[in-house]
Amino acid sequence: MTSQNAEPKRTVGQQSLGVLSLAALGVVYGDIGTSPLYVMKTVFDPMYGLTVNDSNIIGIISLIFWALMIVVSLKYITLILRADNKGEGGIMALLSLASSSVASNPKLHNTLFLVGGFGAALFYGDGVITPAISVLSAVEGLEVATPLLKPYVLPVTLTVLIALFVLQQRGTGGIGAMFGPITLIWFSTLGIAGLVNIGAAPQILSALNPLHAAAFCLNNGWLAFVAFGAVVLAVTGGEALYADMGHFGSKPIRLAWYGCVLPALTLNYLGQGALLLSNPLAISNPFYLLFPAWALYPAVGLATVATVIASQAVISGVFSVTKQAIQLGFLPRMQIKYTSERKIGQIYIPFVNWTLLVAVVLAVLGFGSSSSLASAYGFAVTATMVIETLLTFFVLRYAWNYSWVLCLFATGVFLTIDTIFFAATTLKLVQGGWFPLAIGMVIFTIMVTWHRGRQILFDHLRSAAIPLQPFLESLIANPPTRVAGTSIFLTADPNGVPHALLHNLAHNQVLHERVVILTVVYMETPRVPANQRVEVKQLVDNCYQITVRYGFKDQPNLPYAIEMCEPYGLVFEPLKTSFFLSRDIVVPSPGAGMASWRERLFATMARNASSAAEYFKLPANRVLELGARVQI
Repeated sequence: MTSQNAEPKRTVGQQSLGVLSLAALGVVYGDIGTSPLYVMKTVFDPMYGLTVNDSNIIGIISLIFWALMIVVSLKYITLILRADNKGEGGIMALLSLASSSVASNPKLHNTLFLVGGFGAALFYGDGVITPAISVLSAVEGLEVATPLLKPYVLPVTLTVLIALFVLQQRGTGGIGAMFGPITLIWFSTLGIAGLVNIGAAPQILSALNPLHAAAFCLNNGWLAFVAFGAVVLAVTGGEALYADMGHFGSKPIRLAWYGCVLPALTLNYLGQGALLLSNPLAISNPFYLLFPAWALYPAVGLATVATVIASQAVISGVFSVTKQAIQLGFLPRMQIKYTSERKIGQIYIPFVNWTLLVAVVLAVLGFGSSSSLASAYGFAVTATMVIETLLTFFVLRYAWNYSWVLCLFATGVFLTIDTIFFAATTLKLVQGGWFPLAIGMVIFTIMVTWHRGRQILFDHLRSAAIPLQPFLESLIANPPTRVAGTSIFLTADPNGVPHALLHNLAHNQVLHERVVILTVVYMETPRVPANQRVEVKQLVDNCYQITVRYGFKDQPNLPYAIEMCEPYGLVFEPLKTSFFLSRDIVVPSPGAGMASWRERLFATMARNASSAAEYFKLPANRVLELGARVQI
């Protein structure tokens, strides 16, 4: 085998803390870093009924600041970054860690899998809304520069977004190196613009006192609760800290937050508050009005680049979650292209990319403005935040064995805050929150249907399977014609005879001189160490069973995996090795399986799933697929 089959090496640990912190700025903090573009304008949107006066302005800025401190600094930076799954983060890593900790309780295990799967499905809604609202809010700065450019806002936004999705197939290796420095310039600009404007109304600094946030809530009652649905936009993107931990590690993420992101965001929000205290009419676009007239166009350009970077991070996140969901059995196989030979995280999934693009374009055209999109934003994020906090509780209690009291205290406060934010965003369901919810529900339906369908299919195949060991013993006792070479039969059931082996015997009436039964097992762990990748067992004369294990973030590569069998005495010559695959054609049938529409959906997905040969990187000229119809 050539070196291209080797598993890619992770380079994170070889880089300095400073370099990783700079890189984390571009990937981890792009989303939360673009929130100042639209948060204040959304909070004081006339539809919410909140008056632009001094006490409300100071109260809102205080709420935003303490939301950043509690939700991001305390919850994600201090607590959840500790809940790593062998160095990996993200809702799928947290889900596998939590569910595996309660594996002895099947009902709780399955419940956590469903809850975590729903959280992952909601991430797709976020993957649609984030690029749409981020880029659109940046380009809307053209309206501030001159109203004459208003007709060009949507065309420019769509052009930028379409170009972004078209470029995905090229990978982000080249431009990714610029993400960190550009985002550093962006955060520096945020901080400087805010600092300059604080001088216009220095009393805004009193917003750092949490009593102003409390007073705002007490004085405004219902309006304050409604405002929470917009304030939460200031912390959207905070979940990316945990999701990208595996790429950078916790220390660079913490350093970037406290050393750059938190100060810049705080200064910018304080600056916007000061601007509104001195000029309430600036609420039309308090972010861009921080800048003098001569700096508007450069600010729009920089904001557009920053939002493209933020969108890129979310799109890459959607690709990553999709790959993990496939390997955990939640989604059918799809074509996955690896755009970098050195960095394992850089992947491109064509179907997901173009589907996302269509959804993003529809969101931009359907909502038309960042203010309208803000009504759709937040619901999916807050629901995900609630789910992550719940999963963290199970990790603390069952994986790390902390006491009930400590676990309840550590997660109870955050769960209360997350629930308040979530409840506030549900008020926006009619205005637009239904959009990411609908996306999440569609994805979740697909996930649970595929997961359940696979279980039914495997149970059916297992019940009808011929026991492997006795079959091989009788076969070797009265063998058919033996031919030179090695045949590798892929099967999901290591104890049953693969259908492809039965079909090969029935139609070709031959048996290779060496037979291998190969099963791929996906573990509920991010990565499987190389020394645990393969397990070899001899069954009967020159017949072997190989088990290949992958984590949900590993890159499947069976040709490389079977090379690792050499220490067990198995050497495979590529030109003398054939791979036999069973292609099961699923036929829905009335019965006790799933609802008929779900069975039809599963059958459709099974027919259109990517080829196992392509997914496992098998050599195309050495693969034979033998199909069979299976009723479920």
